Amino acid sequence: MRIDVLTLFPEMVEPVLGQSIVGRAIEEGQVEVRVVDFREYSPDKHKKVDDMPFGGGPGMVLRVEPIVRALRAIEGYETARKIILTPQGSPYTQSTARTLSGEKHLVLLCGHYEGIDERVSDYFDEEVSIGDYVLTGGEIAALALIDSTVRLLPGVLHNAASSDEDTFSAGLLEYPQYTRPRVFEGKSVPEVLLSGHHEAIRAWRELEMLKRTKARRKDLFDRHVEKRKKKG
Repeated sequence: MRIDVLTLFPEMVEPVLGQSIVGRAIEEGQVEVRVVDFREYSPDKHKKVDDMPFGGGPGMVLRVEPIVRALRAIEGYETARKIILTPQGSPYTQSTARTLSGEKHLVLLCGHYEGIDERVSDYFDEEVSIGDYVLTGGEIAALALIDSTVRLLPGVLHNAASSDEDTFSAGLLEYPQYTRPRVFEGKSVPEVLLSGHHEAIRAWRELEMLKRTKARRKDLFDRHVEKRKKKG
């Protein structure tokens, strides 16, 4: 997979890419990530990339020219899946991450300031939001998308079952996890996890997933119940 990140602040993105699972995937050649500073593509002699919004209003708006120029400078951009990170986009989910992990080439645009000239969206395929809140810029959102997508690429986790049991992978929150010591300050590991009885452990984990999801994310629990009803 190849990922190009269009940003005004490469220093917010590049250091993180070299760490943890994503860093290892890059080092092993499973993914290639390029960071593009679209300020370098501004037609303005002072490399200005924003301007006051037509019609008035607070803040500044990113101009269309530098973004489109930077996009067109990316080799193969025509066939890439092009995404704008914005709080106005469709909610990003684990299902979205799985879909994107099957793409060969992603282009991610990190927004800033008061917004992006609406005409930019004509050159991209979709808009994605990582939550109902506003960030200073799209770099954190882009990194979240990269991390959640890259870890799903074949061979990246080295243990394929790890991603299958992640929170949201089955539409539910993950079951509680425990490790040594067996007892800490009077708090013990559930006996079933020490039993060696695999079927009992599986049943306990499934029940805990349901209980935790119902308590913490009623929306996900109700959706899960509805799907079960439809399946009969």
